[in-house]
Amino acid sequence: VCHDGQEALDFLKSTIEGNHPRPSLIFLDVNMPGMNGWEFLEAYNALPANQKGRILVFMLTTSLDPEDEGKSLKLGANGFIRKPLTPELVVQIAKEYFPENF
Repeated sequence: VCHDGQEALDFLKSTIEGNHPRPSLIFLDVNMPGMNGWEFLEAYNALPANQKGRILVFMLTTSLDPEDEGKSLKLGANGFIRKPLTPELVVQIAKEYFPENF
């Protein structure tokens, strides 16, 4: 768990036993302290491929503005989820994107 966008970028750039950590899934809040979700996506897109891996990014928000969803997808988010993020929704996403685990 990272508490803001910069911490998440630092984590992705770090190495663990010589390899960059590559989570399978990131839930990214649009409104974060220091670096918002769109700023994170822009910085994430600039990372070298070996630091990104195949990571799915879902934006979380309370926004009802369709432009926010379009902006998120344009910046490379795989999905746009309105809060609250429920356990049932996490399972639904996992079944859709990681069916081999079910």
